[in-house]
Amino acid sequence: MATVGRNVAAPLLFLNLVMYLIVMGFASWCLNRFINAQTYHPSFGGNGATMFFLTFAILAAVVGVASKLGGANHIRAWRSDSLASAASSAMIAWAVTALAMGLACKEINLGGHRGWRLRVVEAFIIILTFTQLFYLILLHAGLFSSSYGPGYRDPDYGVGGPGVADPGHKGGTTTRV
Repeated sequence: MATVGRNVAAPLLFLNLVMYLIVMGFASWCLNRFINAQTYHPSFGGNGATMFFLTFAILAAVVGVASKLGGANHIRAWRSDSLASAASSAMIAWAVTALAMGLACKEINLGGHRGWRLRVVEAFIIILTFTQLFYLILLHAGLFSSSYGPGYRDPDYGVGGPGVADPGHKGGTTTRV
């Protein structure tokens, strides 16, 4: 049964995946130009924070894409056991993206000529910080009600169902011969 959280998290997961792939492509192009000392290129530019920003933007994109692969597994299964890996990787991706957002804000604050590709990376990183945070909140929505996501307090989870005895359980009413 699909829940409210799952119906909202799945499109958001896909949107974030596409945005992280776009960031990875543009940031890689910009970093290649920066390493080759081609900052005079009309669609690049940059300032003192550019190298740090591009490094963390690529790192955020790679961690974000890996996080979305784990998140897709969780969306497919939508159980408490897959929630742990999806939520932890999403939190790490959000933290690195937030760090890249701070560097993007610093780069914008320093000013100077920045080409359109660099401004695209800055804008996408800032947008991704908030959409990734919203996705992370949606993953943990099951904490409030099980209608929003996998419940954290499933009493029957991992037991094997009602009335099923555990064959590995030692003790009980049997006598030892």
